[in-house]
Amino acid sequence: MRVIGLMSGTSYDAIDAAAADLRLDGDSLVLRPLGMVGDAYGAEVREALAAALPPAATTLAEVCRLDTLIGQAFAATALRADRELCDGRAELVASHGQTVYHWADGGRVRGTLQIGQPAWIAEATGLPVVADLRPRDIAAGGQGAPLVSLVDLLWLRGRPGTPVALNLGGIANLTAPDGTAFDTGPAGALIDAAVHHFTGRVYDTDGALAARGTVHEPLLRRLLDEPYYALPAPKTTGKELFHRDYLLAVLATLADPAVLATPAVAVEPAAAPAAPAAPAATTAPTDIGALAHQDVIATLTRLTARTVADAVRSVGATEVIASGGGTRNPVLMAMLAEELPGVPLHTSDALGLPAAAKEAYAFAVLGFLTLHGLAGTDPRSTGARHPSVLGSVTPGRDGLPRVPRGLKQPVRLVIG
Repeated sequence: MRVIGLMSGTSYDAIDAAAADLRLDGDSLVLRPLGMVGDAYGAEVREALAAALPPAATTLAEVCRLDTLIGQAFAATALRADRELCDGRAELVASHGQTVYHWADGGRVRGTLQIGQPAWIAEATGLPVVADLRPRDIAAGGQGAPLVSLVDLLWLRGRPGTPVALNLGGIANLTAPDGTAFDTGPAGALIDAAVHHFTGRVYDTDGALAARGTVHEPLLRRLLDEPYYALPAPKTTGKELFHRDYLLAVLATLADPAVLATPAVAVEPAAAPAAPAAPAATTAPTDIGALAHQDVIATLTRLTARTVADAVRSVGATEVIASGGGTRNPVLMAMLAEELPGVPLHTSDALGLPAAAKEAYAFAVLGFLTLHGLAGTDPRSTGARHPSVLGSVTPGRDGLPRVPRGLKQPVRLVIG
């Protein structure tokens, strides 16, 4: 079955689509990658989304508007993926949608909301659409995340040692072979927030700003005091916690110039990226006391590396296989390697899944499992009471495809 997986993460910069030919072969699920495409959100959608996300206030009217606009954007990307990757012969779309709120309270997740109305995708493509994948696991007592954990467990099964799958998006998450899976904390979320606040840009291209800064130890220590890092797994988080105002509040606690003037630790990336163009015009300050914005960004990059490395060590990892947009930041990857001496660090490309599209492929797998009545979760990873068949299905132009039932749950994912 040819399946298109659609994904937009917590960085909400673009929609990724990956197409895969999927089939069950005994107890294996075989995935043949067909390629990926990506479309950036239009300025109108991105600006409206940014204005509506926590900690900002919004209205139900705006949520309805965004649900429609994002659904239409996902539909356009799905059409493109079907045309360019599947020769117009896709059979199913699995859409993660756009997370706008993840309701975590005292270590328990009470609800989650992903928008991007799947009816627009079904109407545009004529294909059935599996969407709204997270709530079923939450209803079963789970965290609803990280949902890619089941795919990681199938994919890494049989690999020697203790390989850990790591995703570096807006939020970082990992999966270990024993089923342990959790969000480690921010990957790009706070870095992106600082870059946008200080320069007006969307993210730190090639880690260039971090490479020009120095890590400020008092700020790093203050950031590491965040209680989330000490919570036991399973746990999930999002931009409901790690956002611009959170960062500014932490910086305000270090507003004493004498504190900010404390000598900093130099960043030494493996290879310094090219210097960026002049920052875009902004009304935001470029310095806080004696701490330049490049130093803030370098410190936040070190925060991501440190908290990820702490999480990796906690599960006894012998190997890290990374994916997500953060793998394109050479400063972050160099810091992570420095924090994990002796632990090999690869990207998922080495195992056949492009790092930029791994999550989109994972949601294609979850959609396939749902359509075949198979579970898409492992309770060890999400903390749920039992495995669940995920999501809701919107019929295509011809209804739902006929698929066999009573199939055996796969125990491994084979790329080929």
